[in-house]
Amino acid sequence: MSKEQGIALKTTDRDWFTIHRGASPILGTAIHNGHEVRHDMEDQMALPEDERLREEDPFTEFTIRDLPNRIAFHRSRFSVDLNRARDKAVYLSPEQSWGLEVWEDAPTDEMVKQSLQMHDHYYIMLKTMLRELEEQYGHFVVLDIHSYNHRRDGPKAPATDPNAMPEINIGTSSMNREKWAHVVDPFIEKLREFEFRGHKMDVRENVAFQGKGEQTRFIHENFPDTGCGIAIEFKKFFMDEWSGKPDREALVAMRAMIRSTLLMLEDIVKGMS
Repeated sequence: MSKEQGIALKTTDRDWFTIHRGASPILGTAIHNGHEVRHDMEDQMALPEDERLREEDPFTEFTIRDLPNRIAFHRSRFSVDLNRARDKAVYLSPEQSWGLEVWEDAPTDEMVKQSLQMHDHYYIMLKTMLRELEEQYGHFVVLDIHSYNHRRDGPKAPATDPNAMPEINIGTSSMNREKWAHVVDPFIEKLREFEFRGHKMDVRENVAFQGKGEQTRFIHENFPDTGCGIAIEFKKFFMDEWSGKPDREALVAMRAMIRSTLLMLEDIVKGMS
């Protein structure tokens, strides 16, 4: 069995997203998991596939597979970035994409239009699903799973100082932190209890990232009294960010870590009804 087998989803450039709907007020999302790009866009890209993969969040979908409600987006963020506002969801300049030259030839208006339609349809779908959870349970929690690089100077260069890059960064800037403290604080503590390879997880809040993405902003704006969206950034200790190869043991542990929070979060939501 290859390391990727059973971990990476098999998708095509015609796939948008996969939704699983189950009996729980907890939803997990992996909206940067995807790698697919439409052929017409790919033909005009200057960015090599391996560099594109480095800025995506591969395998994050694997970590939420035990949640009854989950959404995985299959398109690359270089096709459309669901975690940015609509007017910035297609990277048109290096300033929007960490200085990377994405395009050999700029995407046509029609290409951009199709990508933005996907952005629109995703948020229509998400709002509908969250409204269903709200009606069924009164409140809900969204675990918005992402990942980030920590070896930007090269595959053989030292990793970035871990003091500035926790293994798990919890972003909460778009939420009413005081209102949702009874959800976020126990969640963080639960993650900190998890032991992996002989040590407890380094989990900190708003250090490497602050949770300023579009999805959590959308949740808190549209469901200010009933929805708690928690942005979760895993440092890429679960893979080689330069080769793209996963560490199966680490990914299995991450999945178990997310699973370990499910009953606790469900009990918290139940107590709010």
